[in-house]
Amino acid sequence: MIENGQPGESYLLRYGGLEIPFQIQFRERKHLAITVHPELRLEVVAPFGSDLGIVLAKVDKRSRWIVCQWRFFEQYRPPQPGRRFVSGETHVYLGRQYRLKVQTGGPEGVKLIGQFLQVKCTDKENNESVSGLLEGWYRSHAERVFSNRLQQCIESTGSLRFPTLPNMTVRKMTKRWGSCTKTGNILLNLDLVKAPVHCVDYVIVHELCHLKVHNHGKDFYRLLTRCMPDWELRKKRLERIII
Repeated sequence: MIENGQPGESYLLRYGGLEIPFQIQFRERKHLAITVHPELRLEVVAPFGSDLGIVLAKVDKRSRWIVCQWRFFEQYRPPQPGRRFVSGETHVYLGRQYRLKVQTGGPEGVKLIGQFLQVKCTDKENNESVSGLLEGWYRSHAERVFSNRLQQCIESTGSLRFPTLPNMTVRKMTKRWGSCTKTGNILLNLDLVKAPVHCVDYVIVHELCHLKVHNHGKDFYRLLTRCMPDWELRKKRLERIII
């Protein structure tokens, strides 16, 4: 079964207990292509002018094959160690890795010092406390960085007359880097602040384009390319990121 997400965003394929998000891209080609990539990404590319209902029906028809491929590649994904939030652990901010340095003392807070993320708390053995402080730091920096990049992206595409500073919200997401609501509110994933700035800009410009075109059709990609000619390179870089 396939469900639609936010306007212009992912569809959701539900089959065999799995939920697999995907987007439909329209390009100059003769046939529909459905590909499951080893990094666990479903790609659907249809010829320009294809009927959306027919494309979705064909994806739904291949649900069993898609899930089989997905589970095959899932076997070979390296297990990601659970976060312990202790000194020496690596964390990422704007594409760069930093070592965690957890210290007892006050006032509680997080500072970026050289190659370290220094966390001061009353009990450094309390992982939940360290985790909470670190998430708060990421959130405050995400709001500042995203607001700045949103302004920069709007200025760089000024001739296209995007709304001046549309509403933006930072929230935790599990299946997408960003989305655009029906009311024109841009939602950005908190974890996006861990990606390089050029990838942050890609997601923001992608969502700005959805303020004008609420789907992933030919007009959308024409607009996206006009705004950011190298968007595909940025997208591929973002897809390789493991948070």
